Amino acid sequence: MDSRISLDDATELTRTGDIWLFRGESAADRAIQLTTNSPVNHVGMAIVVEDLPPLMWHAELGRSLPDVWTGTHHRGVQLHDLRDSVLVWARKYGQRAWLRQLDHPVTHAMEDSVLRTVARLDGTPFPSTARLASRWVKGRVPAIRRGARELELETAYCAEVVAITYEEMGLLHKRPPNWYDPGRFWSGDELRLSHGARLGDEIAVDIPGL
Repeated sequence: MDSRISLDDATELTRTGDIWLFRGESAADRAIQLTTNSPVNHVGMAIVVEDLPPLMWHAELGRSLPDVWTGTHHRGVQLHDLRDSVLVWARKYGQRAWLRQLDHPVTHAMEDSVLRTVARLDGTPFPSTARLASRWVKGRVPAIRRGARELELETAYCAEVVAITYEEMGLLHKRPPNWYDPGRFWSGDELRLSHGARLGDEIAVDIPGL
């Protein structure tokens, strides 16, 4: 937690599968943290392919940036320019940001799985706060978890998007997507990845001008 890095350096270093975590202090941020019992309220995943700039794959209520996949502004699951996305979350939403780097090689097959997941989920609506709370609780009750994967194409929360993408990359065993919240990707939760993969400790990202 003592490690710090500039946004420019973090953008240069980030690779596909790296996790970006955000924590804010607004009433909405605190509501999400309390609703999901999480120290953070937002999580995204970096996608870095070929000669494209680093991208942020996540889900949010806002539509401040154009979606790279569709070229349009929309709410819900989105693919954004990573640096622009972090700046929006820091400057507009008042969020602190951390980077966790994935310690595992990402093969071409895994990249293809990521892009197929983007094509499948991009534009999926973001759930309401009330629905988010109820589905998070349901994800922890075994008797009502069965069939929960059917939810993933109706609405998708940021942690669910990252978890589904990690599953498609072969880095997580399949669970109902509503089992996940942003805090699952915080180091304190000790999320177990497959095939010897691990996530590094959080690196605080310094935002220019803040």
